[in-house]
Amino acid sequence: MCIDPSSPGSEEIREAAGILEQQGVVIFPTTGLYGLGADAMATEAVERIFALKRRPIHNPLLVLLPGTELLETLVQIIPEYAEPLLGLWPGGITLVFKARDSVPATLTGGTGKIGVRLPAHPVARALVAEFGGPITGTSANLAGHPASARTTDIAAEIRDRVDMVLDAGMLVGGPGSTIVDVSVWPVKILREGAVPRATIEGILTWL
Repeated sequence: MCIDPSSPGSEEIREAAGILEQQGVVIFPTTGLYGLGADAMATEAVERIFALKRRPIHNPLLVLLPGTELLETLVQIIPEYAEPLLGLWPGGITLVFKARDSVPATLTGGTGKIGVRLPAHPVARALVAEFGGPITGTSANLAGHPASARTTDIAAEIRDRVDMVLDAGMLVGGPGSTIVDVSVWPVKILREGAVPRATIEGILTWL
């Protein structure tokens, strides 16, 4: 289904959110690449994401939230030193926290940690807002293969087995989100991506 990337239609978003509520899987646009969305708190839906991607079960999935007010429902604690980094949301940084016991172990890959991000793309933001809870935000690709900036480049064995595709056309591509583990101090930059290491270090030097 085609969707306006700058002003997503409410009908399409409601349909996609309804699919998520039924533990379905939706391909949707993030800022640079397409992602696979499912109800992050539904174990069967999360397991389906792992199967679609052929992703090792010990490799956690990040989640997207509609706002920071839901963060405390997923994480044990928001360390004081991590709070300045929340100001980089929405956008290309994923923060890793210690997960609450209520978070499915399948989602965390058994690590006890959860990666969280607030999306910047209008379609992704509208989708998580309509759903009203955390959804998976992993890229729509087979494990070990490049992620895709357009739906036609997504592997057919993924694209043909999801319940809905929200096609916003060609995305900007580029690196994925920067992943920062804030469950420890000093924080660990696990992957440098859209947000440069220098930006993060510059914020933290003021602490």
